[in-house]
Amino acid sequence: MCGERFTTFERPVIGVTVVKRSGRREGFDREKVRRGLESALADRSVPEGAVDDIVARIEASARGGSALVTSDELGKAVLAELRDLDDVAYLRFASVYKEFQGARDFEREAAALERRDRDASVR
Repeated sequence: MCGERFTTFERPVIGVTVVKRSGRREGFDREKVRRGLESALADRSVPEGAVDDIVARIEASARGGSALVTSDELGKAVLAELRDLDDVAYLRFASVYKEFQGARDFEREAAALERRDRDASVR
C-alpha cells in the first residue's frame, strides 16, 4: 500500500451510431473525422489546434443529439467548419463529399463560396 488516496469518477459513455449512405451502421469514430479534415487541410496554413477544436465540436454535436447520426449530417458539419476556416480545404472536402464529377462542379462550388464571402462583406 502506498498510503496515497485516489478518487475515480465515472462518466457514462454515450455511443453514437453513424448511419452510412448505404444504410450500414458503425460507431462514431473521431479519428475518421480527423483524417478527413487533415486530408482536406494538407499543406494549408491553419492555426495550431484548429483540427482538434473542429473534431471536438463535431463530436460534441453528434453526442448531443440522438444516438443515431447520418454520415450526411457529419459531412455537412465538416463542410460548415471548413467553409469558415479555409476555402481550398472546403473545396477539397466538398469534392469528395459531394462526389464532384468534373471542373464544372468545382466552378459551381467556388462561385457559391465567392457569393457567400461577398454577401458577408456587405453586411
